[in-house]
Amino acid sequence: MSRYFDKSYTEILAESKSSSPTPGGGSASAIVACMGNAMVSMVANLTSGKEKYAEHQDKVDALLVKTEDIMVRLEDLVDQDMQVFDKFMSAIKLPKGTDDEKKVRSDAIEAASIVATDVPLMIAETCVEIIVLASEICSYGNKGAISDVGVGAYVAEAAMHGAILSADINLGGIKNETYVKQATEKRNKLIETATKSREKAISIVRERM
Repeated sequence: MSRYFDKSYTEILAESKSSSPTPGGGSASAIVACMGNAMVSMVANLTSGKEKYAEHQDKVDALLVKTEDIMVRLEDLVDQDMQVFDKFMSAIKLPKGTDDEKKVRSDAIEAASIVATDVPLMIAETCVEIIVLASEICSYGNKGAISDVGVGAYVAEAAMHGAILSADINLGGIKNETYVKQATEKRNKLIETATKSREKAISIVRERM
């Protein structure tokens, strides 16, 4: 099965700016988050094996495992986000000529809207993981590349906000009040955690620059 990430970067940009609705905001946020994750991973790789930072090698090794896992998940989430949008559009296009058809269509739209909210929230949650990792390595990562940790944190935070917007646009049309409450609480918690972790990362980065 082909993945969207098998395309060249030029192809991805061309499709992103075209009239095609996919990749949309959620997918774009996941793609951007990959670069933020890459910056954090790069600093870890530039720290690994250096005698000056030898005491932190175990932490670096653990962080690199996490960034590799995050990259795999983000690539998968790009595909998921595009797929759930297609399902949502399929639900919108269902017939609505009779009461039964309207009920089937309404239920399908509700189900598709929930999934189309869940995936961007997963993207946002993964972005927060990147920011948290940035807030960890900023204190022991290679000082010569420490600004890139800050870049990673900022990029991942921007991607998180983009993913949350892609979730928010669906929340307004969901009738399940319990789900909406839980999803809203989750997105608020993600923003709170991201803000604190980014502030910590940038503060330490600036101290070490």
